[in-house]
Amino acid sequence: MKALVMTGVKKLEVENDYKKPEVKPNEVLVHTAWAGICGTDKALYNGLPGSADAVPPIVLGHENSGVIAAVGSDVQDFKVGDRVSVDPNIYCHKCFYCRTSRPELCEHLDAVGVTRDGGFAEFFTAPEEVVYHVPDNVSLEAAAVIEPISCAAHGVDLLETHPYQTTLIIGDGFEGQLIAQILKSRGVKEVTLAGTVDEKLENNKKHFGFKTINNIKEPDAIKPDSYDIVVEAVGLPKTQEQAVEAARRGGQVLMFGVGNPDSEFKVNTYKVYQKQLHIQGSFINPYTFEDSIALLQSGDVDPLPLISNVLDFAHVEDFVSGKLGNISKAIVKVAGEDA
Repeated sequence: MKALVMTGVKKLEVENDYKKPEVKPNEVLVHTAWAGICGTDKALYNGLPGSADAVPPIVLGHENSGVIAAVGSDVQDFKVGDRVSVDPNIYCHKCFYCRTSRPELCEHLDAVGVTRDGGFAEFFTAPEEVVYHVPDNVSLEAAAVIEPISCAAHGVDLLETHPYQTTLIIGDGFEGQLIAQILKSRGVKEVTLAGTVDEKLENNKKHFGFKTINNIKEPDAIKPDSYDIVVEAVGLPKTQEQAVEAARRGGQVLMFGVGNPDSEFKVNTYKVYQKQLHIQGSFINPYTFEDSIALLQSGDVDPLPLISNVLDFAHVEDFVSGKLGNISKAIVKVAGEDA
């Protein structure tokens, strides 16, 4: 089968005779339709950790959708021909964190497209426990990004939301745009999306009616002490500091953006105390796939206007290496809707 294989740091190779995986009793074989490209894939390509370490050679692609091509002997809830999406994160169910209802912190996390081959291939396998049916009114293209929606949903779940709240998302990347939609679906009074790419911000204003701040690089672009909820979706020290400053008294700050492992940001501890801030991190997507599918099915979240680039295997490296700029979201067409 054809696959895009990460053979080393900053090395991606298209292989036409990559071995098709064999299905274990508790697994399904998925014929890949679409696979999303994530910022985590960029990190893994550059030798940085994702939710776990990726050891080459490995097929990346933890965002995916497809059609079941085969099922293992112990599989009960799926059959050949079912349209599916796969939650990449496989928990051990035995460690301290799994046994205290915090599986996202699992000490033995396994992940499709990170520690085992994923969706940048014509076929991949996954345990039945992480496979989800895609509703008939949701395209496989949209289903390919259920995983990033589920990460955004987990972040919003960590917040206490109310109709009176004003909210600010710093960062106009794909996750920031999804978080804005999910916050709107929670009924908050006002959603403002702040970023640096005019086209993305205008697109969000047009499709979803968000307020926008178009140049967060300007010193006074974001007013301090102004928002009940601030989501930092960039991962840079400067924007992390902006997030804390932008929160009003009693505010919540969600640190969602993935920073460099060596990065640090400064915080005025007196302001945290005086404003009684709640600062929260967010990691992956524990059991938020069902909610994310429901958001797609209802139309409360629509990722399709955010997808800016459809690539083939040969051009994925252009994206993860940074040659392609100003991308809202890139996905790979493997078999497409004909999977």
